[in-house]
Amino acid sequence: MTGGPLRIGVNALYLIPGGVGGTEIYLRSLLAALAQIDRTNRYVVFTNRETGVDLVPAGENWTLAPLDVRAVNRPARILCEQTELPLEARRRSLDVLFNPGFTAPVFAPCPSVTVFHDLQHKRQPGNFRWFDLPFWRILLYASAHRSTHLLADSEATRDDLIRFYRLPPEKITVAPLGVDPKFFDIARRRRPQPYFLAVSTLHPHKNLDRLIEAFAKFHTLRPEFELVIAGMRGFHTGPLEALRASLRLDGAVRFTGWIPRDDLYELFAGAYAFFYPSRFEGFGLPVLEALAAGVPTACSNIQPVAGIAGDAALQFDPSGTAGILDAMKRIASDEALRQELAALGPAQAAKFSWEQTARLTLDAIGKAVR
Repeated sequence: MTGGPLRIGVNALYLIPGGVGGTEIYLRSLLAALAQIDRTNRYVVFTNRETGVDLVPAGENWTLAPLDVRAVNRPARILCEQTELPLEARRRSLDVLFNPGFTAPVFAPCPSVTVFHDLQHKRQPGNFRWFDLPFWRILLYASAHRSTHLLADSEATRDDLIRFYRLPPEKITVAPLGVDPKFFDIARRRRPQPYFLAVSTLHPHKNLDRLIEAFAKFHTLRPEFELVIAGMRGFHTGPLEALRASLRLDGAVRFTGWIPRDDLYELFAGAYAFFYPSRFEGFGLPVLEALAAGVPTACSNIQPVAGIAGDAALQFDPSGTAGILDAMKRIASDEALRQELAALGPAQAAKFSWEQTARLTLDAIGKAVR
């Protein structure tokens, strides 16, 4: 880095509390970790009208800079990000602008570091609504090429950035996500109840249709079990609720919607097992959380999820229901397997920390200003 403290802007304009899924957990966890390890550089966090003051750490080197825009109005937020934010960055003499949510000002007055959590809009464009897709294509392309340096959650996302945007590998740093230490505490106080847990936004690529279909078959064998799906109600909510009704599982499958963090901890504490059937991921943070909590886990054998889980979880082919159903049967009937997975999970999750993510992020910021 440069000789003196940096003035680092944080572009949090995208954040809608309870409305952007895992990228909210990412931002809150990362800022807290940065506050723990960095008391030298100065941070200015640009927020919107929906975001509360609790986003910004309490350290003396942290400043809240609210802008008068609502993120739920996407065109207004994008306009603010492309016009008012660069002006504010110049006025505050920022050394670098950190963009943790995919997009960055095209004409920033200082170097930019932008985080790409995935490139789903390139890999699986059919999962996007037609009126959303142009925003993703134009803004992410511009952000990838105009930013000084990029961060990717996984090697898989880094490979996609190189492949689809033809970027030089040295422009991209991989910074795997961390895990909330509270999940390790859950592992020591678990009291499993007869329900399977899935934590996921209700979007098509999360493959919850097949999870519910597999559970319907399992439920005929073990009717005492329930399936709890916790996560933001995405635009695939209607079809999933219709599927639940058609399979007559209204009393056995529950969608919680976005819930407070403490309520989520309790769901992990009581879960008999955790399932993650996603067909595409940039990382797969809920899998890491389940492993840390000592919950017997089964997940898709896709990358990067399979690499995160390693041998600490059962892995299945997400293209059908057979593998999911087999994992349900094995975990429900094999006590030795459950104990083995519960022991392996925390050890695997301990390889990941938000402190490590924060240090890699600071390194990338340093590269951008050199």
